[in-house]
Amino acid sequence: MSRVHHRSALAVLTTAALAVTAAGCAGWGGGPGGGGPDTINVLMVNNPQMIDLQRLTEANFTKTTGIHVNFTVLPENDVRDKISQEFSSQAGQYDVASLSNFEIPIYAKSKWIAPLDDYTKADSQFDQADILPPMTQSLTADDGKLYGEPFYGESSFLMYRKDVLQQAGLTMPENPTWQQVADIAARIDNKQPGMRGICLRGQPGWGQVFAPLTTVVNTFGGTWFEKDWTPKVDAPEFTAATNFYVDLVRAHGENGAPQAGFTECLNNMVQGNTAMWYDATSAAGSLEADKSPVKGKIGYVAAPVDKTKSSGWLYAWSWSIQQASQKKDNAWKFISWASSRQYEELVGKQIGWSSVPAGKRASTYKNPDYLAVAQSFAAPTEAAISSADPRNPGVQPRPAIGIQFVDIPEFTDLGTQVSQYVSSAIAGQMSVEEALKRGQRLAEDVAERYQSREQG
Repeated sequence: MSRVHHRSALAVLTTAALAVTAAGCAGWGGGPGGGGPDTINVLMVNNPQMIDLQRLTEANFTKTTGIHVNFTVLPENDVRDKISQEFSSQAGQYDVASLSNFEIPIYAKSKWIAPLDDYTKADSQFDQADILPPMTQSLTADDGKLYGEPFYGESSFLMYRKDVLQQAGLTMPENPTWQQVADIAARIDNKQPGMRGICLRGQPGWGQVFAPLTTVVNTFGGTWFEKDWTPKVDAPEFTAATNFYVDLVRAHGENGAPQAGFTECLNNMVQGNTAMWYDATSAAGSLEADKSPVKGKIGYVAAPVDKTKSSGWLYAWSWSIQQASQKKDNAWKFISWASSRQYEELVGKQIGWSSVPAGKRASTYKNPDYLAVAQSFAAPTEAAISSADPRNPGVQPRPAIGIQFVDIPEFTDLGTQVSQYVSSAIAGQMSVEEALKRGQRLAEDVAERYQSREQG
């Protein structure tokens, strides 16, 4: 994720799109609070898929329902801050916001967002059963209620140059182990001038290096915290996974690895500077774009494993309704349209099937129009998302939901601080053991708070 993980993965908006969002909103009513009872206010991230939604709303959703939509559209970091401020105050100014599966369980516990179960049960056209089960699970809080609907989602998988492996006489397993991946990386490293064996994120950030690295920790048998909040950052399993990751990227990874994130690895893959890359399934669309020099050359297989059957992460930009909203019914009508099968078909026909906000519905992966442009990566993407288990991603019970993150507010700071130490280890400035020893002390502070809270 970059952001998530990758929100660096998000394409740069066009000048025209930026002009639309510069004022902070678009649509009818002039801004938050504008319009009348048939107007709702939506606060969302400025990802390309969201901009498409903004452009399509009035001529389709509003025309059909009579509900006008005021959009406030901001960059990821800004929108996260604004949503937190608005929803924590419960002023009710915004009815709907774009949240990820990281925030939604946390916001639900704080009672900042409204449960959606009654709406999904009453809305037969929405077809909740079509939403991929891991998505529904990741947007369901500890109270068993559903608090979000995905707009688009992703997991992670291994991408590799089929031609390079073939020339080396190598075959990529459909379900590779991390040791098999490391062996292949060693054999193809620099076999072509300037092409390294693999690209793995090394850039600091809880959603940068620790997005892929935490999945490695999970499958190596490690965890950030055990069920009772015992921190395990310097445990043997966490240490083995991190040493493996750091050694692999140092030996056969990209140049400038300590500062390489999603975008840098994507560029390396497109430019032919790396033969393999483990990262977000959403990257495939860029690799297979019409003007991509590697279009048709990439193979896609499941996230590598060690002790677990699967290890792909799970992330979704989703919609939630503010608990204080006075227009929940109209807010749901917007969500049910924006996350619907019909909306995907609208995007496919009016913008292009490669722009469909995929990764959330089983029906997407049976749609022949979508498969015509995504045939090389559609099945591996669906398999990656479907095999993700956000409540049991490793070998031991966890105290909080999450695969590539621990779903608690403190994880953003904890993960980011520890990631800085790990990035230093990739740069050769400290050992992995020292990095994780420092990380353990930080995790102990977080654990102490949670243990005292549960005991109290």
